[in-house]
Amino acid sequence: MCITGIANAQNARVITVDVDHVKGELNRNYNFCVGAGRANEGLRADWQRQLRLAKQECGFRYIRFHGLLTDDMGVYHEDKNGNPVYNWQYIDELFDFLHSINVKPFVELSFMPNDLASGSKTIFWWRGNVTPPKDYKKWDDLISNLVSHWKERYGDAEVQTWYFEVWNEPNLSGFFTGTQADYFKLYSETSKSIKFVSPKYKVGGPATAGNAWIPEMINFCVQKHVPIDFISTHTYGVKNGFLDVTGDAGTVLSQDKASVYSDMINSSKQIKASAIPGLELHYTEWSASYTPSDPIHDSYHEAAYILDKIKHASPYVNSMSYWTFTDIFEEAGPRFTPFHGGFGLLNYQDIKKPAYYAYQFLNELGNTQINITDTASIASKDSKGNVQLLFWNFTITHPGDSVHNQVYYKRDLPSKQVASAQIDIKELNAGTYKVEVYKVGYRSNDAYTAYYDMKSPSQLTKQQVDLIKKAADGKPVSTSIIKILNKGELKKSPPMRENDVYFISLKKI
Repeated sequence: MCITGIANAQNARVITVDVDHVKGELNRNYNFCVGAGRANEGLRADWQRQLRLAKQECGFRYIRFHGLLTDDMGVYHEDKNGNPVYNWQYIDELFDFLHSINVKPFVELSFMPNDLASGSKTIFWWRGNVTPPKDYKKWDDLISNLVSHWKERYGDAEVQTWYFEVWNEPNLSGFFTGTQADYFKLYSETSKSIKFVSPKYKVGGPATAGNAWIPEMINFCVQKHVPIDFISTHTYGVKNGFLDVTGDAGTVLSQDKASVYSDMINSSKQIKASAIPGLELHYTEWSASYTPSDPIHDSYHEAAYILDKIKHASPYVNSMSYWTFTDIFEEAGPRFTPFHGGFGLLNYQDIKKPAYYAYQFLNELGNTQINITDTASIASKDSKGNVQLLFWNFTITHPGDSVHNQVYYKRDLPSKQVASAQIDIKELNAGTYKVEVYKVGYRSNDAYTAYYDMKSPSQLTKQQVDLIKKAADGKPVSTSIIKILNKGELKKSPPMRENDVYFISLKKI
């Protein structure tokens, strides 16, 4: 049986899905981990509510955040005689919550407790100390005692599934005052302290900005016989600089369509060419932009951007942790507007951005991937006979150096028509199917443009929040029932615009 949607356009993009042409198990490294700002934010009810939702709908399995050891977590101080005093109360509260919703910690060991710090330099509004320890014996004891506490509280088998990452972006002076050699010493001491508790616990680094120090890190560990289980690093899709917390310097989206995933492929090659070619590769931060004041994060463009990078990078990495799941993120302090270019998939009011739907659609794919030649599509099926197709158009509309993201993506940006997608899903098993079509794009689950239409108010009323949520509620744009006799097919030709994303679900009734 053939079901035809909107009439095909000339020169249509043809996407053929043969349900019997199986590629293998779907690689879900895209939702292995997701980022968040800092540990202390994880004690908030709104943060926890949003993570629970993101876990349910996007399937994230691990979470990574800064500031686990900073003073606002109350972990460490010294008494008047200089003796260490430990306190796991806040960490337990946070980790118990994660455990309760089946999210594991990708443990970033940072930053330095002030009483243990060798200097006073800090970063961010919440003042994370970025200096090496003044006493490595006290640092080692802190790490081993904390890891031992986790082993006792959650069990050895559980902690074996965690990842321990040493510090964050030590190649940037804003994040670490020491040299590369100082970081390697910190890593060596920390990794040995973790392995002292259990040699089976996974530890890695260097957690660098911009894909840096990977060969150097591996060489150091090999030459000095330092344990390492994985490489971690970060990449973002903008052209210039790092650590633009406020966005005042201005960012420009890279015009290179291979940005982000080309870095991931290159890092994978560096590992394979090293003395430890089997090391896991985890990108513990990535996004279109490294500033929490970049409106591309709020834009409908971000959904197709995410899917394009994931499609190309997946074969080369063990995980790619999107930075971040929520706008509850206070590196520059609390933000004062509901859409301020924050990293999050969700804004303060639980409004789902287009980026959120990219991850929700990915999570709704079946576990068996179907071979497909189209490079901007993923097709799958599950054990119940349901079939899914996710496809998109990825177009860089940003004009380049002439304008910053902070100006360009704050505008009303209508998308241009491109060739329609001629969909042909073949070899469907006999049965009755509910066919649902979902869409994200310009004015389709496009929360920011709905906000823009309200003249971008600095604060939202309850009614305005409800209106934006209604405009971005994720409901299907069409629903139909089809019957397939013997082996059949479904044909549709939806119109496509720049950066449109479609998800088609065929559920057996």
